[in-house]
Amino acid sequence: MKKTNRAMSIMIQGTASSVGKSLITAGLCRIFKQDGYQVAPFKSQNMALNSFITKEGGEMGRAQVVQAEAAGIEPHVDMNPVLLKPTTDKKSQVIIKGKVYGNMSAMEYHIFKPALKKLVMEAYDNLAAINDIIVLEGAGSPAEINLRESDIVNMGMAEMSNSPVFLVGDIDKGGVFASLAGTMLLLTDEEKARVKGVIINKFRGDVEILKPGLKMLEDIIKIPVLGVIPYTRLNIEEEDSLGDRLKLNKYTENSVKVCVVMLRHMSNFTDFNVFDTIDGVSLCYVTRKEELENADLIIIPGSKSTIDDMLYLRESGFEGSILKHYKRGGYVFGICGGLQMLGETIYDPFLTESKVEEVHGMGLLDICTTIEEEKVTAQAVADIILDTGLFKGVMNKQITGYEIHMGSTQITGESKSFLTLTNILGRESDIIGVVNTDEKVLGTYLHGVFDNVDFTLHIINKLREIKGIGKITSIVDYKSLKEKEYDKLAKVLRDNLDMESIYRIIDDRN
Repeated sequence: MKKTNRAMSIMIQGTASSVGKSLITAGLCRIFKQDGYQVAPFKSQNMALNSFITKEGGEMGRAQVVQAEAAGIEPHVDMNPVLLKPTTDKKSQVIIKGKVYGNMSAMEYHIFKPALKKLVMEAYDNLAAINDIIVLEGAGSPAEINLRESDIVNMGMAEMSNSPVFLVGDIDKGGVFASLAGTMLLLTDEEKARVKGVIINKFRGDVEILKPGLKMLEDIIKIPVLGVIPYTRLNIEEEDSLGDRLKLNKYTENSVKVCVVMLRHMSNFTDFNVFDTIDGVSLCYVTRKEELENADLIIIPGSKSTIDDMLYLRESGFEGSILKHYKRGGYVFGICGGLQMLGETIYDPFLTESKVEEVHGMGLLDICTTIEEEKVTAQAVADIILDTGLFKGVMNKQITGYEIHMGSTQITGESKSFLTLTNILGRESDIIGVVNTDEKVLGTYLHGVFDNVDFTLHIINKLREIKGIGKITSIVDYKSLKEKEYDKLAKVLRDNLDMESIYRIIDDRN
């Protein structure tokens, strides 16, 4: 394939959300990287509660971070210039080029969206100027005919970037032929002309049985099927849902049971993916308080609406079960919003996240939090400063992660810091990590804290020691594991996609 002065492009769209667009985009980024091209992902508008902070302090969707990792490059907000983070069923926080713009209702954003076209194209052009190939990802379905006029993420983006489109359908859900044909039916003639091939994803079974259907589909839509991707389990972060992870909750006697409480507005569940890679850990995402039974560690995750989720924990009985777990000697760990909920009080004087100005927390940490109007977004490096209890033996260990929160927290009593910042971008921090007096309740603002292998291994082994089971000598380095998974994904796509035709289509279009 020829190289040009401006990046060539390819766009992955889908018949619906969760058909596998994000992973196929990541896999193609990996393939192009392996084939010697400088490649970058791009999704003009993403809606997700899972986000990441770049080195520059900008916030972007984690799906594009995964794709950047697969491409072997540093994530940048140009890869996801518009991020929508739902705050309620009707409103979202709008983040533009990594910074909070404001909260908007669906109608407000719909009216505002056309003004974003220039900004979106500037971000795309920035990437196109320094890469050989851009792999674009759409959102939802291109057949949302009520949104066509102001579209900036599906066919509208394909037109602006002059990208050939490959349409993905999920056969695992059933009705894949109808969804592919129906999507094509609802496109305009100009949009249909952009679609150069379809991909059937998540297939289980013998592809020979499927082939007659593929031929009939091609006859109907007049577009070739460029591949059938088998259903494959990969340890790669998902876009914005837990997917099959909820079905994989497991508990074995000879392991540490880690329970993550499923909040209504749970964010950054990717903080816990590393536990799935540790044989000595039983990771459970719990939706009922009864599921906390026999837990060794209860984790309260981040939240996009901390006060509302605190009230949910109280009303559902989760709070009472967590308090009982602690009184019996169990450990509790809060991350970001989870840290705030473990404290005495959460104030929201500007009604930034809710309609409630103040709520009492669980009172397990002597801290108070005030929700502010400015969001903290920064990567951070911190040192462990305690050498007692759970931290015995890891003092001065360095922890890396990133902060995404609108709360400022202060210690008000005998709780103490267990982390101190050694490097942070863009601001002076208050507390970063707090532990109570008996060191069984911990909280931190650092997302990605468990990706620190030495820290996580130490915590798990302390819990195993308390439980009277043997230590784990090592765990898989999560970054190395992800690299292997990206290569595995690329191989699955190479083995099942007509890459020769894909390269030819990219070349012809560009």
